[in-house]
Amino acid sequence: MNPKRIPLIIGLMTAALIGVIGLQIYWIGWNIRLNEDQFDKNVFEALNKVANRLQYYYEVSQMQEAFGESPAGGMAANGFAARKAAENTSENQSFTDKMNRWEQMKVLQIVESKPLAERISLDMLNQSVKEEIESRGIKSEYQFGVYSKARNSYIIVNDHFVVEDSGPQISHGGAPTLFNSPYKVALFTQDLESPGYLSLYFPNRTRIVLGSVLGMLLLSVVFTGIIMFSFWYTIQVIYRQKQLSEIKNDFINNMTHEFKTPIATISLAADSISSPMIMGNPDKIKRFVDIIRQENRRMNSQVERVLQMALIDKKDFELKLANVNIHEVIQQAVDNFSLQVEKREGSLRLDLQADKPVIEADVTHLTSVIHNLLDNANKYSPEKPDIIIATRNVPMGLEITVTDHGMGMTKEARKHIFDKFYRVHTGNLHDVKGFGLGLSYVKAIMVAHKGLVDVKSEPEKGSSFMLTFPKRQ
Repeated sequence: MNPKRIPLIIGLMTAALIGVIGLQIYWIGWNIRLNEDQFDKNVFEALNKVANRLQYYYEVSQMQEAFGESPAGGMAANGFAARKAAENTSENQSFTDKMNRWEQMKVLQIVESKPLAERISLDMLNQSVKEEIESRGIKSEYQFGVYSKARNSYIIVNDHFVVEDSGPQISHGGAPTLFNSPYKVALFTQDLESPGYLSLYFPNRTRIVLGSVLGMLLLSVVFTGIIMFSFWYTIQVIYRQKQLSEIKNDFINNMTHEFKTPIATISLAADSISSPMIMGNPDKIKRFVDIIRQENRRMNSQVERVLQMALIDKKDFELKLANVNIHEVIQQAVDNFSLQVEKREGSLRLDLQADKPVIEADVTHLTSVIHNLLDNANKYSPEKPDIIIATRNVPMGLEITVTDHGMGMTKEARKHIFDKFYRVHTGNLHDVKGFGLGLSYVKAIMVAHKGLVDVKSEPEKGSSFMLTFPKRQ
């Protein structure tokens, strides 16, 4: 993948993800609004049905009273049995004959209507509300009431009449109540003025509306979460691959640079030996042979380091543990390395404060770890190196600190310095030699010794590497 296209690809993926999430939110919102509208429609249909039934029962009861029939045995009192009888189209003809007389009575009813409470059969109201609500598939707790304009209060709440003196315990406040419910229909609209209204209140309205889309909502959330996680993971993989690509290119460039110099030197030395002027001079031949051997050892050392890291990665190596005096190892490493520091007019100081310097370790790998840290401190000190090696005893065992006052590292660089082939850039790709294997080797050996490695660093102020070894493995 072309690194230059990565921002474009990420931008397109981000736009697509935002679009998918936006569509999910839109369709879920649309579905919820659709359910709300359907729920409201069902509730108002139920209320209108109940209101019409109340009107019908009251008119029939009034007719029966006018014709001398007992209301208790009539349609209004007998509930649904009376309704079925009245709605039966084959009802006896005498009922039809009396309609003209009933039309005259309606005028008197409009003027001198009965109180609202006396017009309603409570049993019939309860049964009608329950039947109409359940027939529309609404299975939820609800409250209903009949409000009287004359009394300015509810006269019926649920299954009982409300005593006028105490009044219903229903607040006019902002809390959802029968007073505040939007589900209201006028009663007895054939009067000159409706005497009141019937209202319904659903405490769990939101749950009812969301219940039908809850499954889809949960699935949308789950799938959206999976998409977002996949998107995040993909971005991480892309950036990781980009970093690996940069590290690979860096490694190839540095390997080419590291091998190019000794190969060129060996080639030049070989050409010189074959020259007739040199062949007759044994001293010069010996000199060029030594150069070839030296450069060959240098290349073998680089190859050996790469192969060594491969073995460490496979955990295909064993530590040869022994009691090691860490101060002696440090002193030997300093003696071997001090010449390189002195060439740059730098200083290499010791601060060995550990009173118990003996630990159980592999002396060969331990020496390589110290040498790698010294080499790293020297390479990343742009001017005169100032390196300090300190030791001290800690509760875990023994701590070694290698401090330099060089270029330091950023927080981002500190996250990757122990990664294989990673190298801190210094502006010029080849101004610091190496493959980026030194610190990854240090960490691998510390892990093998069940120890810890840590780093503290600030740009332009230098770095400190802390190695903590246990006393015993």
